[in-house]
Amino acid sequence: MTGSARGRTGASGYREPVPLVAAAVCPHPPLIVPELAGAAAAELDDLRAACDAAVTGLLAAAPDVVLLVGDGPRTTTFDAADFGSLRAYGLDRRVPLWKTNCAGGERLPLSLTVGAWLIGRSGTALPRLARSVVTDAPPADCVELGAALVGEPDRRVALLVLGDGSACRGRQAPGYDDPRAEAYDDGVARALADADAEALLGLDPVLSAELRVAGRAPWQVLAGAVRAAGGDWRGELRHYSAPYGVAYVVASWEPA
Repeated sequence: MTGSARGRTGASGYREPVPLVAAAVCPHPPLIVPELAGAAAAELDDLRAACDAAVTGLLAAAPDVVLLVGDGPRTTTFDAADFGSLRAYGLDRRVPLWKTNCAGGERLPLSLTVGAWLIGRSGTALPRLARSVVTDAPPADCVELGAALVGEPDRRVALLVLGDGSACRGRQAPGYDDPRAEAYDDGVARALADADAEALLGLDPVLSAELRVAGRAPWQVLAGAVRAAGGDWRGELRHYSAPYGVAYVVASWEPA
């Protein structure tokens, strides 16, 4: 399922445009790392390629910094030297956010660890920053965080937003089967294809939690950032699938 459309985000209430130059949405399954997936790596080749294309699109917008946003146990900011690890998933590998020195700590949650891995694959030397948002953050808090993340007028920011859809797509899914899951994920896919920030802000936190959605809060942070940036945006849906009972959506947003 792919598509694109002119965005419906509208103008912001800010006096000056916020320099958000592009955004991309990617999922964060640990199996996207080929060495971890082993013989099953080819099953996610299309997803991996779509994520690589989304990252390439971010970098093509010539940002000054790439800001990663994903869910985590709490809302917090990470240092450039912090890193994540895939050890808990069977691969003893440290994944740096950006700089590697003794000042960093193993602090990145899974979402930002996979995001750092995706950015690292591109080979870019651009600065990377990261922010987690607590999984059950209210939509209003997500909007406020999104506006704050892109509120510095002297730098061009690209957002890489990490988040999985429902985990209830079939009997083998982590959350078992829930008949509401497909419609929920279809709605997210349409919102991302259309760059529809208001539709993302309409996602229900309670239903999202029941469907074990990891991306609801980060997607609403994206919506808050785009609302603050103002103007019209267009989206491109690069990938939508649920191979293991978990919905994976990849999309790119840019100013129209």
